[in-house]
Amino acid sequence: MTIRVMLVDDQVLLRTGFRMVLAAQPDMEVVAEAGDGVEALQVLRATEVDVVLMDVRMPKLDGVETTRRICLEPDPPKVLILTTFDLDEYAFSGLKAGASGFMLKDVPPGELLSAIRAVHSGDAVVAPSTTRRLLDRFAPMLPAAGPQPPQARLSRLTEREREVMILVAQGLSNGEIAARLVLSEATVKTHVGRILTKLGLRDRVQVVVLAYETGLVRAGGNG
Repeated sequence: MTIRVMLVDDQVLLRTGFRMVLAAQPDMEVVAEAGDGVEALQVLRATEVDVVLMDVRMPKLDGVETTRRICLEPDPPKVLILTTFDLDEYAFSGLKAGASGFMLKDVPPGELLSAIRAVHSGDAVVAPSTTRRLLDRFAPMLPAAGPQPPQARLSRLTEREREVMILVAQGLSNGEIAARLVLSEATVKTHVGRILTKLGLRDRVQVVVLAYETGLVRAGGNG
């Protein structure tokens, strides 16, 4: 299956570089490009895209708001935020807006390609520990979002699911959570899936964000 990729960046030279890297892959195709968020939204209405590589700082409409609007659409493409700085408030906002992860613009080509494949398969490409660094810095500054108070959303979870959610937010993999709770890895995967469904979340990244917003895990410490 060919992964259809869209490049959204106001720097033509960067788009050219990314396109060259992706064009050399037998399982990827750059099907669209845009220089700002407004153009990106217009192009997406007429183009089938699987993964969007999204710059954050652009004219007309920035990558965060563009990501938010894309993720509100039915069956949206996955969004991978591209940022210049590792600890960037835009990256955090992009995760809250629905992006499946973020990468640095100077990432080695092999890591970028792996990230695109991971996002396409439904995984989040930001290690939870990396996401925690973002959250440690920016979570206290940003208000919680959503139609319900975050704590009310957590009431839908069983006690075991809350335990699993805390460990996901602390950066543990499914295998590590399984060892910690003496469960099979398949059981942990099932719990994570139920957490996503009950809370209306897209992936593990958003699990981490919500864990911070609710105080289930505190910035600079454990839950």
